[in-house]
Amino acid sequence: MPILITGGRIITATDDYTADIYCEGESITRIEPCIDPATLPAETECIDAGGRLIFPGFIDPHVHIHLPFMGTNACDDYETASMAALAGGTTTLIEMICPGPTDEPMAAFEEWNNKAAPLAAVDYSFHMSVVRFDPLAREQLRQIATERGIPSFKVFLAYKGALDLSDEDLFAMLTMAKELGIIVTAHCENAEMIDAMQQRLLAEGKTGPEWHEPSRPTAVEADGLHHLAAMAELTGAHIYAVHTSCEPAVRAALDARLRGVNIWIEAVLPHLVLDKTYAEQAEFEGAKFVMSPPLRDKRHQAVLWGALAGRTISTIGTDHAPFNFHGQKDMGTDTFTKIPNGIPSIQERPALIYTHGVRTGRIDLHTFVDACSTQAARIFGMYPRKGDIRVGSDADLVIWDPDYKGTLSVKTSHSAIDYNGFEGWPIQGRASSVLVSGEVQARDGEFVGTIGRGRLIRREPTHF
Repeated sequence: MPILITGGRIITATDDYTADIYCEGESITRIEPCIDPATLPAETECIDAGGRLIFPGFIDPHVHIHLPFMGTNACDDYETASMAALAGGTTTLIEMICPGPTDEPMAAFEEWNNKAAPLAAVDYSFHMSVVRFDPLAREQLRQIATERGIPSFKVFLAYKGALDLSDEDLFAMLTMAKELGIIVTAHCENAEMIDAMQQRLLAEGKTGPEWHEPSRPTAVEADGLHHLAAMAELTGAHIYAVHTSCEPAVRAALDARLRGVNIWIEAVLPHLVLDKTYAEQAEFEGAKFVMSPPLRDKRHQAVLWGALAGRTISTIGTDHAPFNFHGQKDMGTDTFTKIPNGIPSIQERPALIYTHGVRTGRIDLHTFVDACSTQAARIFGMYPRKGDIRVGSDADLVIWDPDYKGTLSVKTSHSAIDYNGFEGWPIQGRASSVLVSGEVQARDGEFVGTIGRGRLIRREPTHF
């Protein structure tokens, strides 16, 4: 059904103007100061966006939905994750495929895609994690990038003996990435340092969730980022530092950029609004806030927001990884090293960034759109199909009510998780209507769309 959106204030990464938008098929076909409904097909749905903002659909470049981790699996599937994402205004997800070290990459790609295809109500793509780099894996990774449309890899400089690569394999993988135009996303820590710190703390009887952050302090993250950047400098590969949490890591990335390294920086919602005191709560409540890299001292938030305002940090993701407090997080009751890592926020990201970023003056509306949509589309080969409002782009649109006031709660979350890390937090502003490819999929926080209508977005390599 065609849709006409009238009277809204259109906000992109660069523009701010009022116009009508007409969507037909799955694309934006007209943007004009005033479109007469009488000239359109009779079945056209009209949405009055007067007093509302219109953003391009938000893109979350870093989510985990099907995630085997620490002997359990994340509790969302693509039905619940899609509903949660859409309720918040996110229309495209990029999920991390995380196979085990003995799994074949192609089999892992098929497993993740087969779980997404029948249930996704959002459009989606993947980053392919590289946890082995033997000849079979190399050939399959090449096929996944060039034939399946997944030109972004993920590496872990953490999780010793499980997901980390040797330096020899890391160098070879980055060399191949440069050849193929693939961008390599990376979890930057130092697996050896973390292992040593964890063993020391546990030997001292320090077993609670409050010791998770001291086991992987800021120096560990900065060292991992410096190490990856050195490899990228030698190979010419393009790299993207995920969930950058602290000033030393941001500085390491900037130092690399000044040396000519092609590096992009991602922040994630939890590090922008939560600090390490949340993970230090008594009665094991802190386990709800265990993620890696961990929550930091509050002073690091100012650095992250400042880098976003100056567009030094390009994107805001979530690192959504939902593990229930009861039955999953409590696997680590006796030792913090067994707490599944993750703070779910796939639904809450847009409203909290708007509330704590735009409304406070830390970032402007253009930066909000750029960091939550446009830069992800540009970096990962989806622009201008995604991440912008222009004729010919996918009709992925968020009509935003800037005057809405409410609170966040597990009761209004569509994720399958049994808690909300932002329970009771006030928000101002939310998505009132959310369109994916010209179809309304959510209204006022409720899913009204079609399960399974989402598509795998095949992307082209652009990072040569």
